[in-house]
Amino acid sequence: MNTIQGSPTPIEKMLAGRLGALAHPARLRILQHLSGHPACCCKEVVECLDLAQSTVSQHLKILVDAGLVIYRPERPRSVYQVDRAALAGLSTSLAGLIEACCAGEPQSCKDKNSGN
Repeated sequence: MNTIQGSPTPIEKMLAGRLGALAHPARLRILQHLSGHPACCCKEVVECLDLAQSTVSQHLKILVDAGLVIYRPERPRSVYQVDRAALAGLSTSLAGLIEACCAGEPQSCKDKNSGN
């Protein structure tokens, strides 16, 4: 039986964190809204999604902390924008994981622990 032991790799941690950030319908909607604009302030997201400002702020913080959204403090309002490079990297990592699992070729414990 192949089991993966030891601590998660930095890539596994990043992937899990970013997928966790996407694991809420409101955050998916926020990300979709932001992706259609160069940048938005929180108020614009609130108006579009009909969510409370505090709710949108909390969800934006989670997306920023996960590295999927960029926060820029500007006057008079701070703005948020999708980090397209981070999303592309997430897409590539997730596709590789799914392809390996579907092909029955997940990394074995021996490979992970030896660095191969």
